[in-house]
Amino acid sequence: MQRLKPVDPALVSGPVSAIFAGPLKGKHFNIFKAMGNSPAALQAYLGMAGALEQASLSAKEREVIQLAIGEANNCQYCASAHTAIGMMAGLTEAQTVEARRGTLTDPKLDALAKFALKIHEKRGFVSDADVATFRAAGYDDGAIAEVVAAYALAIYTNYFNHVNETPVDFPPIPHI
Repeated sequence: MQRLKPVDPALVSGPVSAIFAGPLKGKHFNIFKAMGNSPAALQAYLGMAGALEQASLSAKEREVIQLAIGEANNCQYCASAHTAIGMMAGLTEAQTVEARRGTLTDPKLDALAKFALKIHEKRGFVSDADVATFRAAGYDDGAIAEVVAAYALAIYTNYFNHVNETPVDFPPIPHI
């Protein structure tokens, strides 16, 4: 059962109202309604997500990270949300499943998922070999920094949903 009382975007005022009328207009998902209890929490999400939209990593690549880490953290909300968002970003349904498994048939996306999972498994203490393998797949230092940022965003949303027990309001996902 959801632990935080969701705010009603039509009834909130102040900064949260401005966020729901602006950047989250029409995006009244359960995660945002729960984050809406704190303008700072909602702004933290929007700040990171907005900054990552300027990344050299494509939306498709960023979704691979979200799917791999969401599955690794057993976040059903994020796995469902990012399956839908990933498909809008150009991933096939099969690729969303592969990303959740951490093994993709596309070599570059596979290297990306594996690097994100190495960061997760090793708590950031990746090896020189891990970095070299990622670079060999065609990624540069900027991409390495962006993977860490996308990973941090995934952890934030995954853990928020665990604490809140956010009800999933996205389509069901294929089982893996």
